Amino acid sequence: MQNKFDTLVPDTIFAAAERALERRFSGVLLPLPSYINRVYEMESCRRERFILKFYRPGRWSRDALLEEHLFTLECKAAEIPVVAPLRLANGTTLGETENGIYFAVFPKRWGRALEEGEDELWIRLGALLARVHTVGAARPAPHREILAPRENTLSETARLLSSGVAEGRSLDELSAVLKAILRVLLAKFRDGERIRLHGDCHKGNVLERPGEGLMLIDFDDMLTGPPVQDLWLLLPGPVEECTRELELLLRGYESLREFDRRSLDQIELLRAMRMIYFLDWNARQRSDRNFRERNPDWGSDSFWRREIASLAEQLSIINHNGIS
Repeated sequence: MQNKFDTLVPDTIFAAAERALERRFSGVLLPLPSYINRVYEMESCRRERFILKFYRPGRWSRDALLEEHLFTLECKAAEIPVVAPLRLANGTTLGETENGIYFAVFPKRWGRALEEGEDELWIRLGALLARVHTVGAARPAPHREILAPRENTLSETARLLSSGVAEGRSLDELSAVLKAILRVLLAKFRDGERIRLHGDCHKGNVLERPGEGLMLIDFDDMLTGPPVQDLWLLLPGPVEECTRELELLLRGYESLREFDRRSLDQIELLRAMRMIYFLDWNARQRSDRNFRERNPDWGSDSFWRREIASLAEQLSIINHNGIS
């Protein structure tokens, strides 16, 4: 995996961009922050600005990537403010470098980071998600992950515990708390509406465009799951501390689309699933040089003490909430 990204040198990037868009590019190549993929801002000789996203090899299949693109294109067709990929010279939205790395090209869109503010903002966010979910419910995405314990958390837990990232007492304690959480998830997670979701809908993936409104970006973690997943990630803190913001989100959402309020009691289960997913994903990236440089303490005894404590606290919250 890492070897393929090592081949992503400037010559390769410029060749891919010029072949994909059939135009010459200037020397502008600006790396942008991205935890998983490699993302660059580039400028054509016509002074057009583009964002090229090179997808991490081995993470998504071609079909899964095209399903992400289709979702954003459908949102765009419904006049929902998203940044959709451009159609390339090959007739699709997905390019491939000579070394087999998939990539997409997006128009550059300016916007400022979302700032938590007045009640109206939360209502607007809720309405935006309702529109996205209306599109998301229109068709399935068979090649994307399903957000449910049996479909992913079981395998993530097994993979994490067998990966060798923890040893001795840390492994024993990690195994005990993960298995306890898994038992609760399997017993209490309810099947309900499953639709295409943004999947990673935190405030960092929402831009405010002056004069235009809110824009949702980065559908890279698109998945199939319960609509509540996209709502709780926007909250600035634990649910019990954000009842006003949650109610405003729901007010905006329910103005355009029905919402099953019984699913709100699944939020802490979803938070636990996200914690496990994140640990498993990091464990799979631990040999990546960039990851090691950003996270030098990852996998140490002190790291696992903190993570095990956080998992135990989340389990306590779930049990305290008494989800039926």
